Amino acid sequence: MPIPLKQNLKIGSHLLRQRLKGRKYYPLIVEIEPLFSCNLSCPGCGKIQHPTEILRKRLSVDDVVNAVEESGTPMVSIAGGEPLLHPQISEIVQALVRRKVYVYLCTNAVLLKRRLDKFTPSEYFSFVVHVDGLRERHDAAVDRDGVFDTAVEAIGEAKRRGFRVTTNSTFFNTDSPKTVRDLLDFLNDELEVDAMMISPAYAYEKAPDQEHFLGVEQTRQLFKEAFAGKRRKWRLNHSPLFLDFLEGKRDFQCTAWGIPSYSVLGWQRPCYLMSDGYVSSYKELVETTDWSKYGRGRDPRCANCMAHCGYEPSAVIASMGSLRESLRALVSTH
Repeated sequence: MPIPLKQNLKIGSHLLRQRLKGRKYYPLIVEIEPLFSCNLSCPGCGKIQHPTEILRKRLSVDDVVNAVEESGTPMVSIAGGEPLLHPQISEIVQALVRRKVYVYLCTNAVLLKRRLDKFTPSEYFSFVVHVDGLRERHDAAVDRDGVFDTAVEAIGEAKRRGFRVTTNSTFFNTDSPKTVRDLLDFLNDELEVDAMMISPAYAYEKAPDQEHFLGVEQTRQLFKEAFAGKRRKWRLNHSPLFLDFLEGKRDFQCTAWGIPSYSVLGWQRPCYLMSDGYVSSYKELVETTDWSKYGRGRDPRCANCMAHCGYEPSAVIASMGSLRESLRALVSTH
């Protein structure tokens, strides 16, 4: 099953508590970037374009724990940069798991097999391996030959050792419905990963490659054709309404506050894909950001964005408001 029942129930109760308390802004999951440095130079990512003094910075265990506790999030996605380069990454994971926070550790898997001994399998912990296509496409996406095979081998070893493994795949305008289906079939049926996440690429301002990001209509057509007759087969770690959104069957306003981002620079406004400044506390982020300014039709930078960080929370909240959609989401994840 993509999402364990216990995790689903915890997230559902978290969202219900926020609604009963009348809170307008609250996190579904917090994106933690404990460093920006990386061991790959992916042309579609702009993180390593930061100056050297920023690339050398690291969040401490206390920094991460304090951010998580302040926000009250039930889930954390640890990204970067490459988190496995962080000298205290296993301690960060352990500290969060002890607090029964669900942790997704994102990695390109170059170091994963060598770092597995530092981690312990837990129902609260999952590796998230970045896989953007089958061998040729993935190696081109990360600009290094052999990374696909390394990732596949690491996924297999992690699964053998009892870890939950999720994958995260970003698709570009060079993809076709067939390349999407072929990848998801491979991950689902051959690698048998526990869950898969997908997203259309967003045009990072500092990304070296600015030519291959998807527009809204391209995204809708790509996923409409890719999902035709096969969507239910795959263990996709998304709400049905978000997948409907990718196909163009539903539309939502961006809920950027649903997945706030905390990094070595502080809390990022408004999301990890855009940078309109940083603040030192979650409270300040929520109370001083004009959330109504962001999203398609509001900010030109958001015109082609259909990324999960803004629209998955919107879909989840919409599901919570409908008994039919709540049941549909529960059935789809088990």
